[in-house]
Amino acid sequence: MKKLLIGLFLIIIMLSPVYSASGFAVTYGETTYGNANLKDTVNTYFQSKTSKNIDDATSKVVTASEVNAISTNITGNTYPSSQIFSCAMVDLSYNHGIDVVVDTSKITVVTPKMYANALESCGINNGYVVVTSPISASGEAALAGVLDSYEIAVGTPIPEQAKKAATEELHTETQIVNETGVDPNKIADLFSNIKNQAQNQNLQDPTKIKVIVVNVANNMNINLTDQQAQQIANTISDSQKAQSSLTNFKNQLQNATNQATKSGGIIDQIMNYLHSIYNYLTNLVQQYS
Repeated sequence: MKKLLIGLFLIIIMLSPVYSASGFAVTYGETTYGNANLKDTVNTYFQSKTSKNIDDATSKVVTASEVNAISTNITGNTYPSSQIFSCAMVDLSYNHGIDVVVDTSKITVVTPKMYANALESCGINNGYVVVTSPISASGEAALAGVLDSYEIAVGTPIPEQAKKAATEELHTETQIVNETGVDPNKIADLFSNIKNQAQNQNLQDPTKIKVIVVNVANNMNINLTDQQAQQIANTISDSQKAQSSLTNFKNQLQNATNQATKSGGIIDQIMNYLHSIYNYLTNLVQQYS
């Protein structure tokens, strides 16, 4: 009887629809990926931040050449393959805007708000994002992995112009934080307020955006040098100019989000159903044992 019930359970599983994880992606820095202990540390952290099985995520390794291709001309930093540690996870089944979780025990400078600002420059306003590293890092280079995760989850590349604008924005935010000593989240709010006003007025001219920078900074009691105000204005200008390239990506992001949300609901229903069947059969086995 016991063998019959187990066989019946296996048949039910085989006949049940199979749904692959949709819109769920993880990227590993190549240094982390090449070290089993570091990768396990990262996976353990990711698993603690999601109810999904991290092994079901589509994964990709982020190399130094990929990071440098975007960031070197902007940040001036060139990373060797031995220093690409940061990792990211993206889940598009989260449909309540964007939620960014940063492992603050490892990521020392960049905050969730700062990542959210950079992602907005790529037309991204939704999804669940987790950023970590097996060692201490500022978090600036991790943006490449976050963007890669979105490209995998969506199935569509982000235009290079937008990726460069997002990288420049995060770099500028980090610089302003380091130079002014102002709380990173307050600087993130500064950038967000400036971007909102520039978008509402449809501005791309750095000279006009600089006026907004100065006014918003004064209202927030943030002291900026003229050079810093100009740097922020140039960064926001580049972000504004990149928006016209994002139409296709944003459409595909919305489609992928809708699909991931629907798939997540179906999967939950199937798993609950199979779980109830398993419990029922287990009870029968116990009765006839």
